[in-house]
Amino acid sequence: MSDSRFFKRRQVGHPSPAGRGVKTLLLLLCLAALPSIAPGHDFTPVEKLLQEGVKKQVFPGASIAVFHKGETVFHQAFGNTRCTRHPTPADTTTIYDLASLTKVIATTAIAMQLAERDSLDIDRPASRYLPEFGNHGKESITVRQLLTHTSGLRSHADYIDSCRTQSELFRAVINDTPVTEPGTLTAYSDNGFIVLGKIIEAITRRSLADNFRTRFSGPLSLHSTCFTPGRELQSRVAPTSRTNAWNLNWKRPLVNDLNAAIMGGVAGHAGLFGTTGDLLRFTRMLMEGGELEGKRYFKASTIRRFTRREGKQERALGWDLRSQEGYASTGPEFSEKSWGHLGFTGTSLWIDPEKNLAVIMLSNRVCPSPENKAIKEFRPLLHTAVARSLGYGPAPQEQEKPLRQKSHP
Repeated sequence: MSDSRFFKRRQVGHPSPAGRGVKTLLLLLCLAALPSIAPGHDFTPVEKLLQEGVKKQVFPGASIAVFHKGETVFHQAFGNTRCTRHPTPADTTTIYDLASLTKVIATTAIAMQLAERDSLDIDRPASRYLPEFGNHGKESITVRQLLTHTSGLRSHADYIDSCRTQSELFRAVINDTPVTEPGTLTAYSDNGFIVLGKIIEAITRRSLADNFRTRFSGPLSLHSTCFTPGRELQSRVAPTSRTNAWNLNWKRPLVNDLNAAIMGGVAGHAGLFGTTGDLLRFTRMLMEGGELEGKRYFKASTIRRFTRREGKQERALGWDLRSQEGYASTGPEFSEKSWGHLGFTGTSLWIDPEKNLAVIMLSNRVCPSPENKAIKEFRPLLHTAVARSLGYGPAPQEQEKPLRQKSHP
């Protein structure tokens, strides 16, 4: 018997530890991809709504997870990851660009830990931690105002037109002048969270990505949630929009947001990628008072502090609040104590502490074009369908009104 035949038979009969590890990982991924629906609830209206969302091209595909009263009651994927003629089916292990969910899952969460441990005083001027920020009328802007979007900083700018490097972009942000008087108006600002990300890095002397990895993704076993996904994860990432705006002479990072891309894919306002399975663990930790599987990440009081409404404020500290009047992406069945956030790419996370309910939606609605705005109409329908399937409000309806077909392919 030749040596080659001997070793080949040994490998078949006795797989190496590494081989067994790969097989185990593949089995776990396959199991994770299977749809999950807890007995006792009729989620047919939710399933039909998601199927129509794909049919009407609200998004190519989506992954939805529902956590209710301590258990995952629904976890399923719909549609495809790609908006091409040869699509790949989406599943619950598909990795999505989380867009502005980065603001709460990474930036705000790290700020919560720093504030709890007295490394960050949110009522101090931001320039206390980032001296170069304190110019052009920004000297008195506090960290709290950055978190609540009341800093007066501009909402967004397309820095790809004027900045070639990360340092140039950040210099443009910190040298900007407030567009409104700080503390007088709530105006959503990416720039404010870019500054917050830099404050975190200044305090900890570590990158935002490293902070997130060591504080959350590592300890919580969020194996598919990170900034700048490596090659081993990229085959599972759902693509986003295509743009010709990238005119720099280096390869663009994967992130959809151009300003985050200029910053190397790691920024306080965008850049995080993840799965519904990972976000379920993060959300469960929040809903269980900041502790999961015997490890504490926050005090329960810290979570309450950062998610409560102060007076008639539109936003909490970092987290968004359910609108008290007019349009609410949560729909009417979520209570006014609900908190969460949205992401530009078609992502969202909403938690209703009164109902002990959380709904996570990840999608790539910007593929192939961000001009598709049907997600705004879809979000309240989804949250309403979920709540009513769980017995809140009127009896479940398959759909309150038909979704409009988007006007472009």
